[in-house]
Amino acid sequence: MDLWLADPAFFGGAGQGSRQIAELFVAFGLTALIGLEREVQGKAAGLRTQTIVGTAAALILLVSKYGFSDVLSTGLVEVDPSRVAAQIVSGIGFLGAGIIIVRRGSVHGLTTAAAVWESAAIGMAAGAGLFLLACTVTAMHFLIVLGFMPVVRRLTARLGGSIRMHVTYADGRGVMHELLQACERRQWQLTDLAADAPQGPPGGAGQCGVMLTLSGSGILAAPTVLAGIDGVTAVHQFDTDAE
Repeated sequence: MDLWLADPAFFGGAGQGSRQIAELFVAFGLTALIGLEREVQGKAAGLRTQTIVGTAAALILLVSKYGFSDVLSTGLVEVDPSRVAAQIVSGIGFLGAGIIIVRRGSVHGLTTAAAVWESAAIGMAAGAGLFLLACTVTAMHFLIVLGFMPVVRRLTARLGGSIRMHVTYADGRGVMHELLQACERRQWQLTDLAADAPQGPPGGAGQCGVMLTLSGSGILAAPTVLAGIDGVTAVHQFDTDAE
């Protein structure tokens, strides 16, 4: 062990120089920005997950590029650096699949899973020394998650669209009939409906819940309109892009 530590190449061999350290820190910094945005949004894969994924992807790529230099021999032992890197893409798919869940018939976690995959790609780009590409994709991430939603909301408000909500209301007061009438008056089409099991004691004034998917013009006003109906106790809107 002492002989290894005395070897100047132990810490400064191929693939262990200042450039590789810089590549790891670039991957660390860029994916930390993405993770911070996800953390602020309250998503499952936040700052720690995104940063670990991006930095680990950069390290794996560096290992793929430089980790076998001591066993390479021209004409005898040759490796393809892209083979190890290609496994990152497959491996991240399993992590992303664990983030995606289905609840009450609605898919959640797609955007967050895509962000994890994106962090891995940014880390790979940084590990390959493609700093400009890594920074460009990071900037594109913020353009997508912060810039696209206001545009979508404006278009939905003007041209129509769809919205998915979970409405909780008092049982036994005809609230569901009022909900359907309010949608009919505004010409909102009910494309999906799934009722929860009633809550509360038998014969008592319990709470009911229903998942609604509505479409039509001015649909963004639907949560406010439905929440104003007497007997409605809560309205929860789900993101249309399944974040």
